[in-house]
Amino acid sequence: MLPKHARVVIIGGGVIGCSVAYHLTKLGWQDVVLLERKQLTSGTTWHAAGLIGQLRATANMTRLANYSQELYGGLEAETGIATGFRRVGSITVALTDERREELYRSAGMARAFGVEIEEISPTEVKNRYEHLNIDGVTAGVFLPKDGQGDPANIALALAKGARMRGAVVAEQTKVTKINRKGRRVASVDWQNGDEHGQITCDMIVNCAGMWGHQVGRMAGVNVPLHACEHFYIVSEPIRGLTQMPVLRVPDECAYYKEDAGKMMLGAFEPNAKPWGMAGISEDFEFDQLPEDFDHFEPILEQAVNRMPMLGTAGIHTFFNGPESFTPDDAYHLGLAPEMDNVWVAAGFNSIGIQSAGGAGMALSQWMDAGEKPFDLGDVDISRMQPFQGNKTYLFERSKETLGLLYADHFPYRQKATARGIRRTPFHAHLLQHGAVMGELAGWERANWYATPGQAPAYAYSWQRQNFFGNVGAELAAVRGNVGMYDMSSFGKIRVEGRDACAFLNQICGAQMDVAVGRIVYTQFLNTKAGIEADVTVTRLSETAYLVVTPAATRLADQTWMQRHLGDFNAIITDVTAGEGVLAVMGPNSRALLQKVSPADFSNDHNPFGTAQEIEIGMALARVHRVSYVGELGWEVYISADMAAHVFEVLHVAGQEMGLKLCGMHMMDAARMEKGFRHFGHDITCEDHVLEAGLGFAVKTDKPDFIGRDAVLRKRDAGLARRLVQFKLTDPAPLLYHNEPVLRDGQVVGHLTSGGYGHHLGAALGMGYIPCDGQTAAEMQSSHYEVDVMGVRVPAEAQLKPFYDPTGERAKA
Repeated sequence: MLPKHARVVIIGGGVIGCSVAYHLTKLGWQDVVLLERKQLTSGTTWHAAGLIGQLRATANMTRLANYSQELYGGLEAETGIATGFRRVGSITVALTDERREELYRSAGMARAFGVEIEEISPTEVKNRYEHLNIDGVTAGVFLPKDGQGDPANIALALAKGARMRGAVVAEQTKVTKINRKGRRVASVDWQNGDEHGQITCDMIVNCAGMWGHQVGRMAGVNVPLHACEHFYIVSEPIRGLTQMPVLRVPDECAYYKEDAGKMMLGAFEPNAKPWGMAGISEDFEFDQLPEDFDHFEPILEQAVNRMPMLGTAGIHTFFNGPESFTPDDAYHLGLAPEMDNVWVAAGFNSIGIQSAGGAGMALSQWMDAGEKPFDLGDVDISRMQPFQGNKTYLFERSKETLGLLYADHFPYRQKATARGIRRTPFHAHLLQHGAVMGELAGWERANWYATPGQAPAYAYSWQRQNFFGNVGAELAAVRGNVGMYDMSSFGKIRVEGRDACAFLNQICGAQMDVAVGRIVYTQFLNTKAGIEADVTVTRLSETAYLVVTPAATRLADQTWMQRHLGDFNAIITDVTAGEGVLAVMGPNSRALLQKVSPADFSNDHNPFGTAQEIEIGMALARVHRVSYVGELGWEVYISADMAAHVFEVLHVAGQEMGLKLCGMHMMDAARMEKGFRHFGHDITCEDHVLEAGLGFAVKTDKPDFIGRDAVLRKRDAGLARRLVQFKLTDPAPLLYHNEPVLRDGQVVGHLTSGGYGHHLGAALGMGYIPCDGQTAAEMQSSHYEVDVMGVRVPAEAQLKPFYDPTGERAKA
């Protein structure tokens, strides 16, 4: 008999839902109810391959994967259900030099994260995996502690653990309706055969897997994911086949796993087959999809060459089953932006087994404390834009995302599908002048500009890519003359009302009660003084402010504001699409603006950190004197209807001065030289604002803002670590992020971001380094090296920017 009320209703009984139930009850939660439409594991979990690796793309995702391993190893002792977890190790091999660099860079990242890994030669690959044909193999990496397990039993063990602590797990019970009241779910209607009922609840968790999009719509939230067909074969028994490491050959889109004397071959092909466009059958339960041998045959042909024993073993099973994929290949976790009590854990992109333990742990702690236990920005569902729930968009993007799991993960790689959706007012103009577009949060953004005769397209590599020189020339223009780039994609949130100032003073670290026209750089802090958002705020009038955020975090930042609005009398509105923004930057930016506007751009009238309304050409605009590139410059805000006109006026006038159009890659190179932080990399919710070097943006003489007490405590206790900027002494190597940092020969951290400083002539990085009782001077004078593909490259270290450390150029 199901209860009439629950503290939480979990929808979906795959491995994810079972993990959430397990971890909530482990935290002592009572009245936990899990509803599964059919049988536990009957959606995707039952046919998962069960690969359980440790290394992920970021430190915290690796942390969660490692937690899953430790959890699964102990579940049998707790529940009596064997999970089949074994540390068999894994080998990934490269068939190209580019893939070799990717693997070796990932090995450095693993060392930074504390994951045991070994770079191995083709001969060593053969010694560890005798059945492999190593023709064409250039290198490999071996992770001895990677594992594999039984997916269904892992889920059943988690479910039993939850039941043992009082959770109700109901099978054959479908959620038929989710009843909402305002921004909260009030109850859930269910049906089991002829029985039906309703459970009132404090919150729900959408763990519905490939039904997650549908369940999200029922709950009034956006959960962008789409199912794709996922293929694998299992051979007939092979005599003498014993336990071997999991093998991945990403250049052939294939993975191999020994299981009970048989060999499994699975594929992540580059052109996937989306599935379920018309919905999923009501009867779907442990179902297989129709075979498509023609689709799988190219993978199999390469596999027979790579693993010759498959050519004679015979096929025991040809399997095709659905898996759900998200637009960016990262799963969805967290509190949905649209509602205040709807949580999500769905869209696990074929890594649900290795992720479930950690994801369940992290989400349950978040639900219990009301704050993220650590940075989960990679998977926080608030990163998804509303349009990404569009089914046509998801259908097109999912064709690519499955294959991207095994594609070369080149730096700056752009998605190729579902493009052109969000365009700034300058889009057509930029293309006419050679813009090469990238995509972020659906926005088409000029990343760099091709020169006449140069193909306006990326040629990806781990080395200096084809745009390297272009970015250098763009940065030279900004440093030495004048450049212009499109910033329209950055989020613009208007806050207005009689309490706008008081409200912003509560959520911002800086003082917001400033003169009209003043621009303030600030952060939204959490109660631990971690950074939830990094923004600039302009006071437009006594009762109105404009908050400018990174493009990718606009929704998350607006949601944070909305959830802290309380009883303040203010209205929060997204106005991003209403204005185009052109950044005019460089020592001659003032001269260019004076050519096209009668306004006064002098320091006396328009000093750094102020905004003014101006005429420009035949239009009206507002200019903000701020800079993310460290030079004299203005951001020009223009109503979308007049934006194209203003671009033309500025571009024509600029030709006499050598104005150069620039892209986002230039902006990133410039901010690296200036040591400006990038939210999501250098600063996150678990990075203390003082340790991030942003204490200047916090005004503790202002009472009662969120995080103030944690700032004061840290000031009294002293910093445990500091964000340091590094510059390689060798100009040849390139840095991206996550490279290990060594101090006096010992790994002490990793780079949170990296890039090339074309003006400085060297690769640059930033990373947190423990203070260990050292003064700032002692920290800077230590001997530092950065591990680049196993080679230790000496690096200079500074707490102030390498370029213009006093910041005078922007204030000239």
